[in-house]
Amino acid sequence: MMKTNVLSLALILAIGFTSTAAAADKETRQMMADIRMLQEQAQQLQNLIASLNQTLNETVANAVKTVNAKVDAKTEDQSNLTRKAFADQNLVVNAISIDLRALKEKVDDNSVRVGTLRQEIDALREIVTQQLHGSRAAVDPALGPPDGTPEPTGASALGMSPDQLWQTAYADYASGQYDLAVTGFQTYISTFPKSEKAVDAQVTICNAFVNSAKYDNAVQACDTAIRNYPASERLSEAYYRKGQAHQSLKQNDRAREAYETVVKQFPDSNEATLARQRLLDVTKK
Repeated sequence: MMKTNVLSLALILAIGFTSTAAAADKETRQMMADIRMLQEQAQQLQNLIASLNQTLNETVANAVKTVNAKVDAKTEDQSNLTRKAFADQNLVVNAISIDLRALKEKVDDNSVRVGTLRQEIDALREIVTQQLHGSRAAVDPALGPPDGTPEPTGASALGMSPDQLWQTAYADYASGQYDLAVTGFQTYISTFPKSEKAVDAQVTICNAFVNSAKYDNAVQACDTAIRNYPASERLSEAYYRKGQAHQSLKQNDRAREAYETVVKQFPDSNEATLARQRLLDVTKK
């Protein structure tokens, strides 16, 4: 009986062990299958990553090539523009250089002509002075001319025409030799007092004094023009120059009076426009 029980127990244990071993073997196979599946998935993932890396590298390489090509093209265009700009600038510089050389030649030529003209004017002035003094010395105030003819006056006394004397004086004025110009115009007025240009000479004397900053003399010269030639159209300039002289002397009330005279009596003149602006300056002060 006891032997039978032992056998039964051994049989039961053998069956249980066999069942356990079978179950363990099945679980092992399942795990192996899972591992192989994971290995396959890992391999597929590696292949996908390698493919993506290759695609990415190709994309980056293509993008770099495109950018490099665009940069090279832009650089070439910029270089072409720069070269063109330099070429254009060189053309402009060369043209300016040519113009400057031509201008210098003209200036040099004009300088020569001005120098020649100045020599001619100086010679003419010297002749006029000599003739003027010679004619005065040759005539005795009590006895008159030696040959009994009347003493020469006007153009014959100077040995030159009114136009020649005017041009000589105005050349001095235009060249900035205002003292000589004043002397020349005063000689013109005293020699040809009835000339139509006598008032122009007197107003130009006023201008010469203003330009040489002799403002007191300018006021007197302008007053002489206003007093001696009351109907002349040049009075607008005389009053305006008188106002400038007073303003430079800080005599603003007198300057304002002169400018207002220009505006009232000669409203359409160029001097009236200038005088209106001067009035603003005098009023501000």
